[in-house]
Amino acid sequence: MNEETRRVDVCRTGWRNIAGLITAHWAVATGFLSFLAIAFFGVTSCATISSHSFSNPTSDWQRKSGQLMYRTPNTTLIGEVLVRFSKDGDFELTVSKGPGITLLSLRQDATFAEVKGGLAGHGWSGPVTQAPPQLHGWLGLRDQFLHGSDRKTLRYVAGNETFVFRF
Repeated sequence: MNEETRRVDVCRTGWRNIAGLITAHWAVATGFLSFLAIAFFGVTSCATISSHSFSNPTSDWQRKSGQLMYRTPNTTLIGEVLVRFSKDGDFELTVSKGPGITLLSLRQDATFAEVKGGLAGHGWSGPVTQAPPQLHGWLGLRDQFLHGSDRKTLRYVAGNETFVFRF
């Protein structure tokens, strides 16, 4: 085999190796992108997305902060609470255990509610009339605050749940 033939064979083999590497990288990149797309869809399709628009708190909303004692037959919890509500019936409640640890976040108006956090399980949003039974006590708090907004202590019992607020 002469020198010219060897050079041509080396060039052909070299280009085949480069083409093989490009093809291999393309296959890995395509597979990875497919995996990312499937993972993204799987994660986002599990989320509860609400199309309802709640009113944002303004300076004329009433605001209270204090402590909540929440009790059921199996659980007693004492945490910090922030309650905000408007004259129009918009309501927000946040229960936390120290800075940055939100246990429950509730937004509610006359017909719709959104509940998030560890105490809410997986979270829920929808019409108040279709709320799961375990949220009925929490969703009943709105009416208690709208009708008794000037009290320093509020006690509310719903089924086997007791809520005691101190402001």
